[in-house]
Amino acid sequence: MTLQYLIALVCFAGTCHQAALAADQIFVTNEGSGDVSVIDVHTDQVVATIALGGKPRGLATCANDPYLYVSNQYQSQLQVIDTRNHQLHKTLTLGDSPEAVNCSPDGKWLAIANEDSNSVSLVSTRSFKVEFNIPVQGKNPEHAVFSPDGKLLLVSAEEADQIDVVDVAAQRQTGSVRVGQRPRGITFSPDGRTAYVAAEVDNVLVAIDMQTLSVKGRLAVGLRTNGLAMHPSGRWLFASNGGDANVAVVDTASFKVVAKAPVGQRPWNMAISRDGKKLYVASGRSHAVGVVDTQNFESLKSIPVGKLPWGTAAN
Repeated sequence: MTLQYLIALVCFAGTCHQAALAADQIFVTNEGSGDVSVIDVHTDQVVATIALGGKPRGLATCANDPYLYVSNQYQSQLQVIDTRNHQLHKTLTLGDSPEAVNCSPDGKWLAIANEDSNSVSLVSTRSFKVEFNIPVQGKNPEHAVFSPDGKLLLVSAEEADQIDVVDVAAQRQTGSVRVGQRPRGITFSPDGRTAYVAAEVDNVLVAIDMQTLSVKGRLAVGLRTNGLAMHPSGRWLFASNGGDANVAVVDTASFKVVAKAPVGQRPWNMAISRDGKKLYVASGRSHAVGVVDTQNFESLKSIPVGKLPWGTAAN
């Protein structure tokens, strides 16, 4: 065995170790302190804080992509962070007051909801340019989420009672579905047949049949329901209740609440670890992230982060 081969093996092992560490992180935007907290999934401890300034809110990671994409309402920026070294990589100017960021299933596009310009920006992850700005009817859009096949975007808006439907290939809104006052979080079943929307003012979770684009179910899950996260198995749907300081667990087969896990005050957006075992909940007024076991639905820990955490993303 040559010396060069041994060195190559050592370097390869080191690279793999770094990649493994980078793939076991939860990122949290803290809009009050202008930074991002990095949580190690294995220890549930904050291992780094990335100072960005301004008001970071939405964030997303893409499959097979080493970058974290963060919307910052200061100067309407999209900021790109290298998850391997936690350094700011580049920035891009978006529409006015960008909020949630969502990555397409194929990792080629980012959708960013711009609340003050009532639009969705589509950014290419390859060119890192705004390729399209798509106007939507709902005022103050907050989330724009790709369907599992990447063909549609569902867009929620804080000052609306409908979800807007955007055809990605056509680059325009093609319809809407009335769900209730102040729709916020959106997620899909893994097969894409059902979309779920949190209507915060009406305190309900709404199920939408994606083939007919019609409401097929409404479920009261708690007070001021807002954030949603789907378990990779598709069996459990998690809904944060901002007024109850808990997360409701919904059985998607029966469309019933089967458990509630207490978390911090004003729970908001959530992310599930890549292995599917833990749910991380941004609890804004507690300045913490709650950790929930996704198997027995018990609260495991509250992790102090920066001020007013808004969103979470797994890598």
